[in-house]
Amino acid sequence: QVQLVESGGGLVQAGNSLRLSCAASGRTFDTYVLGWFRQAPGKEREFVAAINGAGETISYEDSVKGRFIISRENAKNTGYLQMNSLKPEDTGVYFCAAGRPAYAASWSWRSSYFYWGQGTQVIVSS
Repeated sequence: QVQLVESGGGLVQAGNSLRLSCAASGRTFDTYVLGWFRQAPGKEREFVAAINGAGETISYEDSVKGRFIISRENAKNTGYLQMNSLKPEDTGVYFCAAGRPAYAASWSWRSSYFYWGQGTQVIVSS
């Protein structure tokens, strides 16, 4: 069992940065792929980024490539999402999730993740 708690969201102006954290409970955190998803008002939850247990393999959704950086510190049972050059379209509730996707293409699937946090709100004003 893994419990996840996100923090670090807030209201920022476009062009600025935010760093989200995902604190995990449990002793098996490093065996899970850690994913970040977001959900804008009235839209479906979408994939943002994911990192494997060892932190060696990373995947990003195209719209955040070059702006967002996903990382993890397994010794602290914590994952991060550094968000730079934020845009109004990045607004939404951001969720971290832990799972064991069967293959690389499934890293972006919500169904690949067993455990989810409660989300943290990010609002980017223009």
